[in-house]
Amino acid sequence: MTDWIVPFLCGLGASVISAWGVGGGTLLLLVMTLFLGVDQRTAQGVNLLFFLPTAASALVCHAKGGYLDKPTLKAAVPAAVIAALLGAWVSNSLDVAVLRKPFGVYLLLSGVSLVWPQKKKPET
Repeated sequence: MTDWIVPFLCGLGASVISAWGVGGGTLLLLVMTLFLGVDQRTAQGVNLLFFLPTAASALVCHAKGGYLDKPTLKAAVPAAVIAALLGAWVSNSLDVAVLRKPFGVYLLLSGVSLVWPQKKKPET
C-alpha cells in the first residue's frame, strides 16, 4: 500500500530541484536506476515524460516573451526529430548493459563541466 511513497517523494524532490534550474530529470534518472531498481530504458522514458511538460511551458513562455530565434528553430527542429528517432531506434536495438557505460561517461562529463565551467570570452 505504501510502495508509492518513496517514488513519489523522489519525483517531488526532482521537480523542486528542476524548478531551481539544476536538472532534476537527470537526478531523477539516477535515483530511479540506482536506488529504486528501475530498468534504464524505463527510467529514461519516465525522464522524458518528466521533461516534456517543462519544455512545453518553457517554449510557450519564451514565445510570449519574443525570445525564440525562429530561423534557428526552423533549421534545428528537423535535425532534432531525426536525431531523436535515430536515438530511439539505437536504444531499442542495443542491450541496456551496452548503453550504461556511454551514459555514465556522459553524466560524468556533465558533472565535470558544472564543476569547472568554461571561461566566458570577452565580448568585442
